[in-house]
Amino acid sequence: MIDAAAGSPVADCWPLAAGSREVHGPHRIPPVPTVSILGAGPIGASIAHRLAQRERVASVRLIDTDAGVAAGKALDIRQAGPVDRVDTPIDSAGDELAAVSSPVIVIADDSTGGAWDGEQGLALIRRLVRAGAQATFVFAAPSHVWLMETTCRELGVPADRLIGSAPSAVVGAVRALAGLELGVASVSLTVAGRPPSLVVGWSSATTDGTLLTDRVPAHRLLAISQALPKLWPPASYAIGSATAQLIDALAGGTRRRLPALTIVDGEFGVRGTAVMLPLEIGRGRVLGHVMPSLSAQELTEMTSGLT
Repeated sequence: MIDAAAGSPVADCWPLAAGSREVHGPHRIPPVPTVSILGAGPIGASIAHRLAQRERVASVRLIDTDAGVAAGKALDIRQAGPVDRVDTPIDSAGDELAAVSSPVIVIADDSTGGAWDGEQGLALIRRLVRAGAQATFVFAAPSHVWLMETTCRELGVPADRLIGSAPSAVVGAVRALAGLELGVASVSLTVAGRPPSLVVGWSSATTDGTLLTDRVPAHRLLAISQALPKLWPPASYAIGSATAQLIDALAGGTRRRLPALTIVDGEFGVRGTAVMLPLEIGRGRVLGHVMPSLSAQELTEMTSGLT
């Protein structure tokens, strides 16, 4: 495993949730923080809803330049609580600086201006950083690849505090399509690369302990690979589910390696580039990433899409 930031102080800054306690010295009960979502557009609202349903965070704060829209979306989610049988607290705000104290800040889509990206998105993150934000930033919109890379390069936010979640939604779709070929719910496989140039690691894909390539004709797997461009960008509800899963891992840790965008520095011949890889996540940051299991041909295809 390649450590995303050896010696990073982020883990020490990760706060305990109310009622949590330290045990055995430095070992802690996994914290469950408040998560702030910047943008109450379709992506932001979907993430807020999924986080509320999963009940793994202490509370959710939905922030939008139109405070009325944010308040309305938050109210909708709260009113759906009895139906969903959840009671995760969710509030709203109209000032982006309301997110400064959150250990996780999701960059999503404003209800009026759309996705926070480009120079506008960079100015937003710069404002948060200058105000003292020490959060891990989760970039949720499909258009956030450049913003994630520039946040690391120009604002100096450590790579272990940056995660891109939109491509993660594609992985679930590919697994489902591959599963349909055999009539199974899903398969174990790797999808890697820099969106929209994503590559499926068919050479190491498995189901029920056997290689997928031994059970599915090559032309059928090729057809799924050729369908990848049609899966990008993923729908907001799919991004919501994928993002919520990553935030759960940030808050409580997980033994699973989750696919998501991370900044690589030297691997694959590139520096400061966002690449989707299997990540180890916990203690509020990216703990490291592992090299994807790809054939020589698949690796060549992936690296050619990074530049």
